[in-house]
Amino acid sequence: MIELRYFSEKDFPQLIDWMTSPEFLLQWGGPKFHYPLNYEQLKEYVVDSNSDHSSQLIYSVVDKQTDATIGHIALRNIDRGNQSARIGKVIVSDEARGKGIGTLMMKEVLKVAFDQLQLHKVSLGVFDFNQPAIRCYEKVGFKKDGLLRDHRKMNDEYWSLYEMSILDSEWNS
Repeated sequence: MIELRYFSEKDFPQLIDWMTSPEFLLQWGGPKFHYPLNYEQLKEYVVDSNSDHSSQLIYSVVDKQTDATIGHIALRNIDRGNQSARIGKVIVSDEARGKGIGTLMMKEVLKVAFDQLQLHKVSLGVFDFNQPAIRCYEKVGFKKDGLLRDHRKMNDEYWSLYEMSILDSEWNS
């Protein structure tokens, strides 16, 4: 149903189009990116990615039937010595939301992490108000490790962030 393909410069315009507000960009990209997202930021983002010894693997998520890009996901901070990594930069296109695509994306990237890279632990962060994402992550086996209270400031409010993780022993591919 879906396929992970390495994210490349040809994918930049679509990802830029998906970032419709500063709030949405913060949820997707964290404080490293600033609104509006542009080519220069994305060129910096893809440095040291998508090779055998990269610290990050960045993917476009493609619908196999239509060949349309319907999402984006990254396996970042790959630490081969400690056998750990972090999932980030997760987005599902508006057209694909509510169809289980997020769950499929997570399963595919966890296959890379656990089956190919032989990692022990994969973590992620998700804002506490993003209940659909939290349900998706729990569905594939992530557990809440803790809540970072008032972790990011957006305009005049603070957002709290759940840290979540999954271990190789908890993964059923």
